[in-house]
Amino acid sequence: MVVIDSPMVARRRVRLALREFREKAHLTQQQVADEMEWSLSKVIRIENGEVSIAPNDLVPLLDYLGLSDGPHVQSMVDDAKVARLRQRDAWYQKSAYRPHITDSLRRLMEYETKATEMRFYSIYFMPGPVQTPDYASAVSHLWEGEISPTQIRVRIETARHRRQNLRARSRSLRLYLLLDESVLRRPLGGERIFVNQLRELERLAQDESTAIRMIPFSMDAPVTNNGSFDLLSLADGGMVLYRENGLAGELVEDGAGTDRHRYRFDRVWRQAMDPDETLDFIRHRIDRLERRG
Repeated sequence: MVVIDSPMVARRRVRLALREFREKAHLTQQQVADEMEWSLSKVIRIENGEVSIAPNDLVPLLDYLGLSDGPHVQSMVDDAKVARLRQRDAWYQKSAYRPHITDSLRRLMEYETKATEMRFYSIYFMPGPVQTPDYASAVSHLWEGEISPTQIRVRIETARHRRQNLRARSRSLRLYLLLDESVLRRPLGGERIFVNQLRELERLAQDESTAIRMIPFSMDAPVTNNGSFDLLSLADGGMVLYRENGLAGELVEDGAGTDRHRYRFDRVWRQAMDPDETLDFIRHRIDRLERRG
């Protein structure tokens, strides 16, 4: 078997298929648990993607759900095997980092390695994967007193690795950055650091694979939600959503949640300042800050 997808992507494919088959069979999670002699929590955790299902459990479950197509069953078994693999060589699995990174962020970073499109809606900071090292450091140090120096260091390293992944995949990845005007005005880390961050945005804005739009203060636009979020599109047509929540975050994979945020994103995107105007604004900010400095 050739492993192409990451364990997280394979697990997502299995869990979504299992939920779909169960619902088509008009079975409840409790009925599945009773038939398989599992706890209800096990079924819920499998369908939520919190745990993977063993291939030996998957085959009888598929039979119970009425799936008998040989190639389809084998494909799901292959996915289940991949889903149980751990990316032991991934930097965030190492003991120096793993205890300090939330499960939702770890899962997000794995999806980022497979995404075909990334959409970022930001209302306070620059999106993590486009932060320069100095800007990421400035953002992380805002949490001093609430998290340990080790956690701050890991947050800075996390931003660096996400940025490296984004750069390495520039030819196969499409980026859409929807930034509130305040993000382009707030000089986090000081004006020198902020100017360098704006120059990074300027570089990205000139890349064919990246589109940046600003939501100006003057725009009477519907609010997408109460916080920033990342929305990733995958090769199989699915989407995953990551919502910022202070020092933590939440990963959402259900179609209703991701579709709703995609609709909101697109609605504001169409009304926001176009990419050329946004690039002009960024350059104007750089000029103003440099002349003032």
